[in-house]
Amino acid sequence: MNSELVKYRIERSDEAFEKAKLLAEKQKWNTCVSRLYYSCFYAVTAILAKDGMSSSKHTGVRAIFNLHYVKTGKVPKELAQTFNDLFEKGQEGDYIGFVRFDEEQVKPFISRTEKFLNHMKSIV
Repeated sequence: MNSELVKYRIERSDEAFEKAKLLAEKQKWNTCVSRLYYSCFYAVTAILAKDGMSSSKHTGVRAIFNLHYVKTGKVPKELAQTFNDLFEKGQEGDYIGFVRFDEEQVKPFISRTEKFLNHMKSIV
């Protein structure tokens, strides 16, 4: 385990989450979704690093996470769904034309992400 890498990724996760909340205040919903996703992504890569695992692709990170943490019960499915949903929304917002998220779609993800991050930190 590389504890410096784990610490760095948790810091990046916290930073992305704080940025997401600021973007929500400014009603920048698409970018907020992106930052929420990255806050989860960094937290997931932190626990993977803690356990000596990694992937160079986002889909690989998701696959490893779902296999080693969700299927084993270390992360409850309903919490993991936040990460998976944000990945899908991020793909939608970044790569499909004319997608505009609104407050109603994004705001619930802020508290869901916070719960997810708290659980990830408890694993680290």
